[in-house]
Order: sequence, then structure tokens, then C-alpha cells
Amino acid sequence: MSNIKPSLAKGTRDFSPQEMVKRNYIFDTIKTVFKKYGYSEIQTPSMENLSTLTGKYGDEGDKLIFKILNSGDFLSKVKPELLAQANSNAVISSISEKALRYDLTVPFARYVVMHQNDISLPFKRFQVQPVWRADRPQKGRYREFYQCDVDVVGSDSLLNEAEFILIYQEALSDLGLKDFTIKINNRKILSGIAEVVGKPELIIDMTVAIDKLDKIGLDGVIKELLERGFTEADIDRLKPVILLEGTNEQKLDSLKTVLSVSETGLKGVEEIETVFDYLSSMLKASSSINPNVELDITLARGLNYYTGCIFEVKTNEVAMGSIGGGGRYDDLTGMFGLKNLTGVGVSFGADRIYDVLQELNLFPESAAAGTRVLISNFDKEAERYALPILQQLRGANIATELYPSSAKLKKQMSYADDKNIPYVILIGSEEMGNGVLTLKDMKSGQQDKLTVAAIIDQLKFN
Repeated sequence: MSNIKPSLAKGTRDFSPQEMVKRNYIFDTIKTVFKKYGYSEIQTPSMENLSTLTGKYGDEGDKLIFKILNSGDFLSKVKPELLAQANSNAVISSISEKALRYDLTVPFARYVVMHQNDISLPFKRFQVQPVWRADRPQKGRYREFYQCDVDVVGSDSLLNEAEFILIYQEALSDLGLKDFTIKINNRKILSGIAEVVGKPELIIDMTVAIDKLDKIGLDGVIKELLERGFTEADIDRLKPVILLEGTNEQKLDSLKTVLSVSETGLKGVEEIETVFDYLSSMLKASSSINPNVELDITLARGLNYYTGCIFEVKTNEVAMGSIGGGGRYDDLTGMFGLKNLTGVGVSFGADRIYDVLQELNLFPESAAAGTRVLISNFDKEAERYALPILQQLRGANIATELYPSSAKLKKQMSYADDKNIPYVILIGSEEMGNGVLTLKDMKSGQQDKLTVAAIIDQLKFN
């Protein structure tokens, strides 16, 4: 047998029990907010038909989809002339019919179409599951990661967009983040800009380029725009818009002037103003909530299916990419045969949020809590005596372990330390004789003599 050194696939991670408690703290916090706003949970399979996913994310996105090879001798079914080309793109449809999901939005659209007779519109769902992207791994970017998505289909009301801003604000604040920016733009504004420049057919090329402004800078964006078919004159007209500054109101006023000849662009401005009006009305009764919302004209979101408002969230406390994003997609289900069903949704990047909370030391002590108390085990007699006590504590919803075999006290204490168990119950001959147990606080070292009932009271309220 070969001695193969175990390793992880690049861009993936193992999670220890302690890390899983923290991850579940993130998931549970976000799910609680989703439910408060009236959303219900669904799940979809990890793999989808490749045809379901391709063509929904643009050329760059399609390249990042993890394909799954067909079972059996898949090459025997490929035409020899295709194999002779030695071109993987040419043969992919013949050797791969399935793929790992790239995001949760397209599978959700597929779900809506397949279950359209079983759901009531508007349909509000949330989904917390892993997705996979064949991206280059780096800090904050993984090939396997969880998304926490919340979407509504069957409603064209911009109240949904305003509520998503509040969902971001509430969930991230509940997780302890204090300084983050919720960026908003509208794809109609971007389409209007392309019209004004005279290049409406290059709207995708323009958005892909300017969406990289914070990564490659203005010079890099200009270089890419030139490569994608824009002229120096076009760029002279684009630059003032790309570099638009001022308050949200000032930016909107400027855009009304710039986009005065574009009906589409002005519609995008109107939609942004409506979202801000909804926000203003809802926040009148909540003086403690003050989301930092910024209109960012360079925000494009690279996915082709967005048609209206788009969002992105960034923390200002840690050097990290976006920790959330999303937008409106007016006819995504149309790709699966169900026309004119509008939808809008946003996503939380749970793995990036985890890294941010870890770096800022924002996980509460309760988020690291596992077993609350360990019962010592010195011999068979003490073990038998401890068994009903073990179940009493568990019956009181106190996470409890009995050390599984008799061992030296030092070893048992080390076990408690390694698992960050805050309390140990010591049961020796004296304790079995009088029914009063010794409860040791592992942090302070203090030991108290208490009955089982008193121990339960102390651990439940401490």
C-alpha cells in the first residue's frame, strides 16, 4: 500500500468542533433575521444539470463552474473528431452532464419553475448551503464556501430592496460589526450610461470593467475599456460618471443631468430614489438603526442576470472583499420557461464574515460554548453513581459529559482544558457517601460543595 500523505484540495478547509460552533452562531444569527422578515427555508441539491447553470453568469462565471465527469467510460461516447481537436471546451458537453452549483440563485429559479404549482406568490425563501467556484484561492476567497441567500419572487415592489438593506444592517450588527458600508446601484443606470456614451451594445463589457475599479484602479479600468472596444472619446465621457462624488442626493441629481436623454437611465435613478424613500419612512420609528448606504456608480456586479437595483456590502474594519451582495433579476425564471416573474435577493458571504469576526475577536464566549460540565470518572463505582446525575443534568438542558473511563485526575482535567469545558464535577468516596458533590470552576479554580439540584441551578443561570 502506498504511503500517501493526506492533504486538502486547494481552496477548501476543515472545521474543528470549536469552529463549527462559531459558524453555526453566524448561520443562526442570520437565519433569525431572515425569519423575522417573513422568509422560509428551502434546500436544493449540491449538483445541478450543467445546462441549468451555464449561460447564467456570463463568460467569466461559466469558466468557474466545477463540472462533474459522467460515470463510466465517458470518453468512449465522444466523437473521434472532437477528441482529435484536443479542445476541452469542445468535448465538455459530451463528457459532463452535471456540475456543482455556482451560487444559490439560479438553482432557486429552477426550483420556482419546477414547483410553481405548489408555492404562493410572492414567494419568500432563504437558503444556507455551500457553493463551489473554480477560482484562484486567496485570503477570503475559497473554492468551497457557504452562502446565506434570501430572495423573493413574484413581487416588483421596491419595498423588498429597502428591506434587504435593513436585513443587512440588522444581521451584521447582531454579529457585532459596527463599521460597514451597504453599496447600492442600479443596472438601468449603467445601461443608461452606455446609451449616453453611444455604446449600448457594450453594456456588459463596460460593467465588467468598471466593477474592477477598486481592484485595478482607474488606469486599469481605462486600459480594459479600450481593449473592449471603447474609444478615448468614450472614456472622456465615462470618467466624470465613474468618479462621481458627493452625497447620495448630489450623485442622483448629477445623474439626472447626465442621463437626461436616456429613459432607461432615468428609470434607474427613480428606482434608487424610491428605495431611499422607503428606507426613510421605515427608519422614522427606529432612531437606533442608521444604515450606512452609499450610492456607488462603479458597482456593477458581474452577473448578467441583474436588471435593477444591485447591492454589495463591505466591512471597513478589516481588509477583505465584499461580505455580501445581490440584486434584482426581472426574468431569471424565463430561462427555464416561466416568463415575466420578477425576483430580487441578496446573499451573505458566511466564510468571509467568519474570517472578519475572527480577526476582530467578535465571537462572544457563548459562541464557543460546547460541553458545560465534565463529570469525573475515578472507578467503576463512581461511574455507576454518576450515570443518573449525568442524565439529570442533560434533562435540565445542560451539555454534560462523563469521562468515558477511569483515569488519573490530571488527564481528565487536561481533557476539560483542551475542550474549554468550564466546570468539572468531582465524585469520590466522600461525595458518594454524603450526596454533596464538588463543582470546580476551571477558570478560577474555585471548588464548591453542592447538591445536584444546586449545581443545576448554578449552571443554568451562570
